[in-house]
Amino acid sequence: MKEIKDLNMKSKDALSKLSADKLREEAKWAEKLLYTLSMKLAVGELKQTHLMKALRRYVASLKTLTKAKS
Repeated sequence: MKEIKDLNMKSKDALSKLSADKLREEAKWAEKLLYTLSMKLAVGELKQTHLMKALRRYVASLKTLTKAKS
């Protein structure tokens, strides 16, 4: 079972220290994982739906930080 801590999401302090390129790479990874989880949810394999909400918020914070650094 995946837990929120198993998603390897970085803290906001660690994200603020990253460069814009690294933030884009992290956002790309997170969006890919979000897509994978949404497909699992559609098929019925994902039982922990709270992971979707946490990952959506993580992607949003990554995009916000990326825009601020650009």
